[in-house]
Amino acid sequence: MNASGQKSLPAIGFLTVTRDDEHGFFGGYLILNALGRPLEFHCTAPVRPNRAQEILYGPTLEPYLCGERIGQTLLSKSKVLPALAVTDLESVLAARPFVSLPLALLLAREEELDSGPDTSMTVRRVDDPEQLPTMARGRLQRLDVGGFTVGVSQDKPQDLQQVADQCPQFIETIDLSEPFERIREAIGEARK
Repeated sequence: MNASGQKSLPAIGFLTVTRDDEHGFFGGYLILNALGRPLEFHCTAPVRPNRAQEILYGPTLEPYLCGERIGQTLLSKSKVLPALAVTDLESVLAARPFVSLPLALLLAREEELDSGPDTSMTVRRVDDPEQLPTMARGRLQRLDVGGFTVGVSQDKPQDLQQVADQCPQFIETIDLSEPFERIREAIGEARK
């Protein structure tokens, strides 16, 4: 129950990062209730790596920036604790060791597996393990929930059961791929 005596709905978080060549990386975190209505939104100021960081971090720079710096910061800022968070970028999974809630990577929709990938979206086909994101290949546990395929880190085996238990209550009312567009549009508005 909340302060007004009404029962509150469970919440789900959506976390993504956009990249702008001029300004750097922007993160956005949207928490929705089970009806798909926003409860909280947070976004970051641009994070731009310097040349020394690009050299020293090498291929680990994007997971460091998107997951450890941006993702971890956004997940820890929220006042509402969602049942789980979903991302559409594999590099954001690097935040998982630093947060307590399950973090799932949206891999594909059932229709995309039948008709091929929709290039306007960031979700990926996963009918062949070789098509899994490079960072995640061999380190993700796959789960099919309500027409979507998600992956969770093998380093956090409890996440698989938590995502399996929690996702069904959201899938009936929320298209797991849609909130990422809302986040990108909100980041664009915030940058103006």
